[in-house]
Amino acid sequence: MSLLADDIQKIAHLARLGIDDKNMATYANDLSGMLALMVQMGELNTDGIEPMANPLDNSQRLRKDTVTEKNQRHKFQTLAPQIDAGLYLVPKVID
Repeated sequence: MSLLADDIQKIAHLARLGIDDKNMATYANDLSGMLALMVQMGELNTDGIEPMANPLDNSQRLRKDTVTEKNQRHKFQTLAPQIDAGLYLVPKVID
């Protein structure tokens, strides 16, 4: 698929991009090449190929989900202007 300067202007307008007229040919050539690559990739036979979530065959190192700090809620709530039953009270902003 070959794009023309008019096509590039329409795409630039839709994407709200400002492109100089002197660069239209370069953009048209580059985008045409990308579209040709997509067409070529779409024609590949992918039967029997399992999709991957990540191209690297790594597993994520996980840490134990343990508490490492002591509970300091009482200390922090002494600084709060208003508290009720262990909850911070804030002014109502939406009616």
